[in-house]
Amino acid sequence: MHKTVFDTPVIKTLFRLLSLFLLKILGWEKEGSLPLEKKYVMIAAPHTSNWDFFYTILIAFAFKLKIFWMGKNTIFKKPFGSLMKWMGGIPVNRSKSNNLVDETIAWFNNNERLIIVIPPEGTRKKTTYWKTGFYHIAYGAGVPILLGYMDYKRKAGGLGPLFHPTGSIDDDMARIRNFYSNVTGKNPDMFNQKADVAEYKKEKYVA
Repeated sequence: MHKTVFDTPVIKTLFRLLSLFLLKILGWEKEGSLPLEKKYVMIAAPHTSNWDFFYTILIAFAFKLKIFWMGKNTIFKKPFGSLMKWMGGIPVNRSKSNNLVDETIAWFNNNERLIIVIPPEGTRKKTTYWKTGFYHIAYGAGVPILLGYMDYKRKAGGLGPLFHPTGSIDDDMARIRNFYSNVTGKNPDMFNQKADVAEYKKEKYVA
């Protein structure tokens, strides 16, 4: 995987101090604890606003997490493309049907440490179901799923429990979504918590 700001000794320390300062003055609390596992998929939910990225980065630095995150390839165009990659971004071309799941599984298999953040909605727009790419990646790579969250109602963001996918997607997705039942996004009306579990099977890829 490419080098990021999280690999830069002096800068990452300064960014962590800045992140802790910003969280404090903005009235946000970080919750949870860092897992011992070296590799996992991290859900970022709810994803209903551009502000989610800002707070996710703050929380990552606060926990000393080295994360990679997937984003629409259009945000990686010049002049900010290099900066977005340095911040841990991985461009995803949603206009092409590429095998992103298998490619990401290979990344996990070829790296001793790897944390990839994936918003299950796949977009900040209102959706009727969660995409299941993150689940297939975790299950295929044999890594757990960390339930990360941003609760704008409580002004709290952090790391929930680790979830180990069993392969029974209906049951697992229901349990995962239950964790977020009391989490409020910045735009609550855009975060669907009542989608039919059968809808999950319609979308395998995160792209």
